[in-house]
Amino acid sequence: MSPSSLYRLSLWGSAFLGLSLLPSCLSAKAPPMEAAAHDEAAPRTKQSSPSEAPRAKAETEDAISQPVAPAPSPSTTALPAPSKGKMEGKMAARKRSTDSFLGELPKAPKDTRGEESRSEGGNTFEAHTPHAFTVTQEDALSTFAVDVDTASYTLARRYLNQGSLPPPSAIRVEEFVNYFKYRYAPPDTGAFTVHLEGAPSPFEPSRHFLRVGVQGKVVSRSQRKPAHLVFLVDTSGSMHSQDKLPLAKEAMKVAVRNLNENDTVAIVTYAGSTQDVLPPTPATEVQRIHTAIDQLESGGGTAMGSGMELAYRHAVKKASGNAISRVIVLTDGDANIGPHLSAASMLSGIEKYVAEGVTLSTIGFGMGNYRDDLMERLADKGNGNCFYVDSAQEARKVFEAQLTGTLEVIAKDVKIQVEFNPKAVRRYRLVGYENRDVADRDFRNDKVDAGEIGAGHNVTALYEVELTGESESLATVRIRAKAPQGTEAAEQSFPFSKSLLRSSVAEASTDFRFALAVASTADILRASPAAQGWNLATARTLAEGATEGKAERTEFVKLVTQAQALRGASAERER
Repeated sequence: MSPSSLYRLSLWGSAFLGLSLLPSCLSAKAPPMEAAAHDEAAPRTKQSSPSEAPRAKAETEDAISQPVAPAPSPSTTALPAPSKGKMEGKMAARKRSTDSFLGELPKAPKDTRGEESRSEGGNTFEAHTPHAFTVTQEDALSTFAVDVDTASYTLARRYLNQGSLPPPSAIRVEEFVNYFKYRYAPPDTGAFTVHLEGAPSPFEPSRHFLRVGVQGKVVSRSQRKPAHLVFLVDTSGSMHSQDKLPLAKEAMKVAVRNLNENDTVAIVTYAGSTQDVLPPTPATEVQRIHTAIDQLESGGGTAMGSGMELAYRHAVKKASGNAISRVIVLTDGDANIGPHLSAASMLSGIEKYVAEGVTLSTIGFGMGNYRDDLMERLADKGNGNCFYVDSAQEARKVFEAQLTGTLEVIAKDVKIQVEFNPKAVRRYRLVGYENRDVADRDFRNDKVDAGEIGAGHNVTALYEVELTGESESLATVRIRAKAPQGTEAAEQSFPFSKSLLRSSVAEASTDFRFALAVASTADILRASPAAQGWNLATARTLAEGATEGKAERTEFVKLVTQAQALRGASAERER
């Protein structure tokens, strides 16, 4: 019997069993049960946290470095030194992929995503309408905030490794692309460099792809500011499985190993109530910290809001311009119990602490009741990053390099605006970044939050364009950002000339080809209307020629092959 048939039989069996037990459950007034979570605790909620003293007067911004002459291949230019923020001008075209909206946390979200993700029921995502092509004569400006989150890629990888296609709403193209590192030269001075390159599309002969790459300056572990981390750990009943709390505990130990002697660690847990497990402790007291981690056990509800408040109270005491103060949430995102019933109240509380210099990173674990929508929103409001850990190997990557290695913010409220030349570009579309859109008029409005760049981060964005062939100047790329403690942004602009276009995609840099392979795969998997007619075979071929022997890139090729097989099987079932 096929796996799909077994799956359908199991669903029918579960349904009949549930109907037979319904009368007795109702008479006993039992609490509602999660549809697909393991044996989870009852309903949950969250809370906000009040702010304290206003943020100290911002320091003078670092000077912006002068542009560097472009390299013979992709264009490379040096930029200023800034840090984090969030964006207000997000797309109004968002829609929810499940039955819940973030402002109203449901007790048991249904899985309404259909064939592609039915075996992973209970997970909640927020879908975004893919960017459509824009006629340059009608609107020449494209504005967005940078994004260095990677959760969407690792979530999709887990789906594929478990034998199912990820739901389209779980796919954020920019998080696929930015999961991988690219060899962008770091700046000699200033906060970051800009790298520009373009090539013909391997999918549509009449189109090209343009790449905007940003590389943050590297700050070594010994050079960065002291870090004060508060781990906010979900120890509720939903965290009992091996891929949740046990993996989170190992991940925290990895983080501790990568801290400096001037760093501190505190641990707060939340379940039905909150607990101050470890007060701020020097990172050198490894045994004491490990003992506190080892004693963590799961059980109870999930009062995330209360735990968030306590964690921020610890973090704000250490916040200053000379130190890094960050709350790191480790959870499956399933939060239904707490003094506040609205997610909005908790999110507004986070924003108050951001003004005092405390940032937030969210680290997701597990499947079956995962709240991807909430995790991304928390990190967004908290001026931090959103990661998802699907394995011990990913835990090492996140907590050794992506988290502890990029703790120090080098630029904040980073916005990118591309002004296309109507004489050269007939139409364009930004591939991804739908939930990072900024209104064009807000590009120079320094009160509007945007994204952050941490030390060593690189950010990549791709545009699909139709060229007229009539002008040498394709576009002007502008980047606006603030220094870490700054209040006014500095701006630089970089010409995107026709000389930066390669005559064929084969002549483009390896990094360009691989980034395009990743972006096109994500666009196909999320069923973007602009990617209709594209195929994963072309994307795989493109990636195969650009792996450079790197393990993560080779793994990506295998995942594309797996996606091809699953899409083929799905099409066969629909016949």
